[in-house]
Amino acid sequence: MSKVVNIKNMITLGYILRRIREDKQMPLQRVSESSGIDATLLSKIETGKRIATTEQVLKLAHVYEFDDATTLLIQRQSDEIISKLNSVDSDIALKALQAAKEKVAYGSQYLSLFMEANYSKPIALESRRYIGSKTKLIDWIMDTIRQETEDVHTFFDVFAGTGVVTKAALKSFDYVFTNDFLHSNNIIYKAFFGDGDFDEIKIGDFLDKYNDIDPNSISENYFSINFGGKYFEHEVAKLVGYIRQDIEDNKESLTEKEYCILIATLIYNIDRLANTVGHFEAYIKKPIKHQPLKLRMIEAESYDNIAIFKQDSNLLAKSLTADIAYIDPPYNSRQYCRFYHVYETLVKWDMPQLYGVALKPAPENMSRYCTSRAVDAFEDLIFNLNAKYIVVSYNNTYNSRSSSSENKITLEQIKCILEKCGRTHIYESSHRFFNAGKTDFSNHKELLFITTVDEEYKRKSFASILCG
Repeated sequence: MSKVVNIKNMITLGYILRRIREDKQMPLQRVSESSGIDATLLSKIETGKRIATTEQVLKLAHVYEFDDATTLLIQRQSDEIISKLNSVDSDIALKALQAAKEKVAYGSQYLSLFMEANYSKPIALESRRYIGSKTKLIDWIMDTIRQETEDVHTFFDVFAGTGVVTKAALKSFDYVFTNDFLHSNNIIYKAFFGDGDFDEIKIGDFLDKYNDIDPNSISENYFSINFGGKYFEHEVAKLVGYIRQDIEDNKESLTEKEYCILIATLIYNIDRLANTVGHFEAYIKKPIKHQPLKLRMIEAESYDNIAIFKQDSNLLAKSLTADIAYIDPPYNSRQYCRFYHVYETLVKWDMPQLYGVALKPAPENMSRYCTSRAVDAFEDLIFNLNAKYIVVSYNNTYNSRSSSSENKITLEQIKCILEKCGRTHIYESSHRFFNAGKTDFSNHKELLFITTVDEEYKRKSFASILCG
């Protein structure tokens, strides 16, 4: 091999990583905090001054929720091959050598080919930005549940949130009940998991049609008038409103599953373009960088062993029986219906009057778990659950200096209530947390309570509630 490569024209892994980061609108400092890689080093990696190590590539793939880390490792190896001009023994290295040849052959065109190939893949459930998501903890949660329970077949995800626990449960249990009273979450569950027929080619035709729309050729609409230039770049907002109305206009020609898939697909594709820090409590007061809206389908599947609910969890608990009830309620004062009000409006498509700087509709679906009544609500839920095991996720942010981050239920209160049902064990795992910037402690942990329910003991312990 001779040194014939013009490095200046080469698309490096660092350049690809920078494009992925910018595509996800993640500041370099936030990536540094999430990955543990120094920001200065990250900058050198992105500019091609340093080649990322394998460990660093895997960390960045995790932070960016990039499903195919192997592809990034191939890019890294190809950079190293070009840099060192040495042969490398491994399957990845052989593919990397081919990738290196393509980089030289295509020059700047290689990046678009690379991005197009990877972004044509279906969008995974876990890729959505959502406060309190258990994506990074799901393996630990499910492994702990499997180790500490026996003879279990049914699973009740009481506050399903992102749905990642439900997704894992569907692979481990005979039947799953999942519930959340947000309209947007409910339609997402139906899209990703719900039983029903759907035609991928038909959905693809809709998405191709939407991807060909010139935003300058369509009129202003409810979404663009209210959210354009604020939560979304104006052209993107016009497209979102137009597409959402078109889905509604074609509802009769779609199965329920197809209708849900199209709306969930819209939500997941605009989530990475939102001019926010991950929720809709406020938008970033800076000019919005233009990024085209190109829809790609979500990773939809159809399961016949799931029941999907949109109810008050405390009421639903009275009517269901399951071997395991998994509980991860909103412990602090952040109302999820307010944090994700834009998606709630998009799903309902009732075009409500909006109020305030954050452009929120009138309140609905407000949770007691975000108020001073949280402890009473939790105790009532535990009392009414009919399950062999009760599993509760909890993170120890109740010492937060931010009033909105401060937990409404303490660890001691949860432990006390669960112990009324039977033997309770607590398991822990280190975990990064979401906060408003005021909470600062190094020993943050995610806790998992697992209670083996003794029905007779439970009835006696809750005697005061029974009498009430």
